[in-house]
Amino acid sequence: MEPTLLLPIGFGAILMNFPGVVVFDEMGQVLEIHGIAEPLQELYNAGIANELFPLILFIGIGAMIDFGPLLTNPKLMLFGAAAQFGIFFTLCMASIFFPDFRDFASIAIIGAADGPTSIVVANTLGSKYVGAITVAAYSYMALVPIIQPPVIKLLTTKKERMIRMAYKPASVSKTTKILFPIIISIVACIFAPGAGSLIGFLMFGNLIRECGVLDSISETAQKVLANLITIFLGITIAFNMTAEQFLNVNTLLIMGLGLIAFIVDTAGGVLFAKLYNLIMKLLGKAPINPMIGAAGISAFPMSGRIVHKMGLAEDNQNFLLMHSIGVNVSGQIASVIAGALILNFFG
Repeated sequence: MEPTLLLPIGFGAILMNFPGVVVFDEMGQVLEIHGIAEPLQELYNAGIANELFPLILFIGIGAMIDFGPLLTNPKLMLFGAAAQFGIFFTLCMASIFFPDFRDFASIAIIGAADGPTSIVVANTLGSKYVGAITVAAYSYMALVPIIQPPVIKLLTTKKERMIRMAYKPASVSKTTKILFPIIISIVACIFAPGAGSLIGFLMFGNLIRECGVLDSISETAQKVLANLITIFLGITIAFNMTAEQFLNVNTLLIMGLGLIAFIVDTAGGVLFAKLYNLIMKLLGKAPINPMIGAAGISAFPMSGRIVHKMGLAEDNQNFLLMHSIGVNVSGQIASVIAGALILNFFG
């Protein structure tokens, strides 16, 4: 489900594990590198160690995102925020196994379901497990269609999953769409400086999309730029994936904690939506379908599509796509802000 990055990572790992490519000393530290490891190290230093590749990729992601569904129904931001609970739950869990704050804080951000954010946080904090964290983040993004449905079904009844949500198309003015990325960037830089680069590059990409005068650049950012950076990002991450560095118990722990983060993210979003319904019932207002809360993770647009398909499976006239995508988009923003909060606290 995520071959564009997992295939380059896998092939890069093969290249990094040829005999003699990387020489380690008795303490397990890198002593010498040869052959293919030399250009990969140059790419790593030029694009990942300084966070350049993930940030450029955020331009492409921003150009792909339409904030229209979110702007027509701003309350959806609440569900995107609620679905980040897994990050902070995993932060506590990871601190039990990894005493170094640089490691457990970086592992926690796997729950953001956002590969570039995971890379930026892990590199900025200087974690020893950048390779494992990145693989876990992207692997679980690919496994969202397998992880989320059982959790959603466990926490909801068939009646709840059949709740229909009327969608009333509402036009969002061009001015609003242009001002939104600008205002979000300003607010983020003032109140969460650590999010400045992440939010700024994401919103810059979105501004290119919405301004209406840079269509060719927007198309390039969405396709050529995003694909090119993804190729380099994937194969370069493998620089940290030699057997000595990667094949150990800590990697298994990180993968397990990443799974917990995704499960808790999904559960947090659904349970918050059910709490919202209780409040709406007391106020005499229509309930929402609690499944849309699960779309608050940052796996865009996969999670939004999953919720829509689950709604159709229960009722073939239950169209949740616009609502779930709105929540999914809000989760993209919320995950970046969550990463910035961790950087502000531990950086």
